[in-house]
Amino acid sequence: MSNVVTAERPTVSPAAVFWALLRRDGRVARRELPFFLVRTVMQPMLFIIVFGFLLPKMGFVRGDYTAALLPGIIAVSLTLSSVQSVALPLVQDFGFTGEIEDRLLAPVPMTLIAVEKIVSGALQGIVAAVVVLPVAHFAMGPIPGLSFAGAGAAIGVTLLGSLVFASLGLLMGTVISAQQIGLMFSVIIAPMLMFGCAYYPWRGLEAVPLFKYGVLVNPLVYVAEAMRATLTPELPHMPLAASVGAMLLLSAIFVTLGIRNFARRARG
Repeated sequence: MSNVVTAERPTVSPAAVFWALLRRDGRVARRELPFFLVRTVMQPMLFIIVFGFLLPKMGFVRGDYTAALLPGIIAVSLTLSSVQSVALPLVQDFGFTGEIEDRLLAPVPMTLIAVEKIVSGALQGIVAAVVVLPVAHFAMGPIPGLSFAGAGAAIGVTLLGSLVFASLGLLMGTVISAQQIGLMFSVIIAPMLMFGCAYYPWRGLEAVPLFKYGVLVNPLVYVAEAMRATLTPELPHMPLAASVGAMLLLSAIFVTLGIRNFARRARG
């Protein structure tokens, strides 16, 4: 009776596959860095130039307006980068390119692939916020009330805000079809930016109570106000605990719904 030698199949840990997917997305992001910066920084920079430099120089807005504007601009940059870096590729991958099939063949649970998308998008959101902060500070000049004493809290807010909008990007990328991509910007992104308290503080809406409470459905409100609480704490802002609590709740909701829709779309 002959002995049969069977070779064991090499196993790859889910963690190794996760990091391989993340490194792949990182290489793609580095290769497309100029387009990434233009896509995520252009709109915030336009607002910085107009509202943070030109209008104060012309005397149409008070000089201390830049203190309210800077945290909001960082939040906008973080938002655009995190959402777009997840949603746009997913819309394409689930649509006409069909590249999502390659990811689904990876020897890991489907949930882990969705989580990797969120992590990748959050990292790109952090990069965008880091890039915009010094550029905005340079363009606006001295900013009244700006303090880096709460830098640790600001970093935590940046991480949490990136998670919120990367998970929102996962949800949007699995709900919106390629034919409806224009609606994402005109119906969702544009109103979110305009009514997200990025260009004005939430406390300032006390003059219009309907808007003050209506904008609370907008996740950008909490990121912008948390940025104000950590970077310009002397100015009126929403309590930091309330902003952080809302971001934690929203991230849990978006992650749950995003992963659920990702699995549904993947199963086809």
